[in-house]
Amino acid sequence: MPLKKADALESGKNGRQWCVYVLRCSNDSLYIGITNDLDKRIERHRVGTGSKFVRSWRPFELLKTIPCETAGEARRLEYDLKRLTRQKKIEALGLRMGRQNGNAHHAGGKPFSS
Repeated sequence: MPLKKADALESGKNGRQWCVYVLRCSNDSLYIGITNDLDKRIERHRVGTGSKFVRSWRPFELLKTIPCETAGEARRLEYDLKRLTRQKKIEALGLRMGRQNGNAHHAGGKPFSS
């Protein structure tokens, strides 16, 4: 039996899992997004085609990913996180916001200066 369009959207293309991801941009702002192909999405941000905001504030670091069961769950979590203040986001996500974050992966250009 073929998959319905809604089923395909929920499971992600090629069965990839949806996730919410958090980037820290060079201006120290947090960017929150969703994807079902994290490597591809990070590469798009790195080359400047992922979002205007991240393009304006490269380089960036990937601080956190949160796996989600469905696209709907990812969208809802993204929405809820974006409504929080910066401090509440940091607390809710358990982030350490020093310049050196042990779980961060630098991407998108030269390293941050200290």
